[in-house]
Amino acid sequence: MQANHYPPIVMTHQKTTLPTVSFIVPYYNLPKELLNECINSLLSLPLSDEEREIVVVDDGSDFCPLNEMADFRDRLIYVRQKNAGLSEARNRGINISTGRYIQFVDGDDCLLLSGYEHCLNLIRKDETIDLLLFGSTTTGESNDSFSDSEPQSGSHYMRHENLRASAWGYLFKRSILGKLRFTPGLLHEDEDFTPQLMLRAEHVVDTTATAYYYRQRENSIITNLDKAHVERRLNDKESIIGKLNFMADRLPTADRIGMQRRVHQLTMDYLYDTIVTTRSAQELETRIERLAQKGLFPLPDKDYTQKYKWFRRLSANKLTRKLLVKAILNNSKQ
Repeated sequence: MQANHYPPIVMTHQKTTLPTVSFIVPYYNLPKELLNECINSLLSLPLSDEEREIVVVDDGSDFCPLNEMADFRDRLIYVRQKNAGLSEARNRGINISTGRYIQFVDGDDCLLLSGYEHCLNLIRKDETIDLLLFGSTTTGESNDSFSDSEPQSGSHYMRHENLRASAWGYLFKRSILGKLRFTPGLLHEDEDFTPQLMLRAEHVVDTTATAYYYRQRENSIITNLDKAHVERRLNDKESIIGKLNFMADRLPTADRIGMQRRVHQLTMDYLYDTIVTTRSAQELETRIERLAQKGLFPLPDKDYTQKYKWFRRLSANKLTRKLLVKAILNNSKQ
């Protein structure tokens, strides 16, 4: 076992020029086949070694994977740290990397060649793009035709669209980060990070290109239904909702409206997750009461999406909440 031995940073590939894109890959106790597939997908992209930087952050895995990457370890940077969680691993990658653009890729996922090549072409053609959103798939299949939105500010996007918060779902310029980093110790840390990053972006483009293969694995953060894990997930999401709501009150008007929309959407998702993961009407009532005490419930009457309007109406009182719980649980069995 090597779990308690953490050597210093190993720079296995030194660069003399600034790369275009830094791919930050957090790794923790994954099968070597998945990590190798992930790295190969990055190396398959139409980028020269001067344009591509791959940073693998090993978050204290039981065994160092470096020997399993013999075929390409001279083309990446590897760093091993004590286990500190996904947020700290990503933060470490940010601080080590040097690229003009940053792309997060989880170690068990892959980038899809045709979709991501389209993303690279977009930022080559328009260097004003601060953040580029793209599509993902759980099947590994990419689409053949793409459409792209007109550039808009992140504030405008958040006022008019439901934000996709996953940190791997977009490519962004390092320059908009400033001092923003992931909050250590949080589950669903993307929900905290992404809205703040989005508001810093002046030029956002959303493409329908399917560029990311997201693997749904058993016992992941999302699929783990252990009672203690579920409670932590829900509590973390509740704290993020409170934090973003506090921030919203202190933002300029346009940004505040966008952040409030995100708070309302995230609150709906939080209540939905409470129903699905706890299957307890009493737990739902307890968490609704806590939200109400903070002024976060009932959900405001906003013309967002049909799903939001439906959920808002049914969640408004105890009688219709019973119908809501029944409908959601019946649907989750299918």
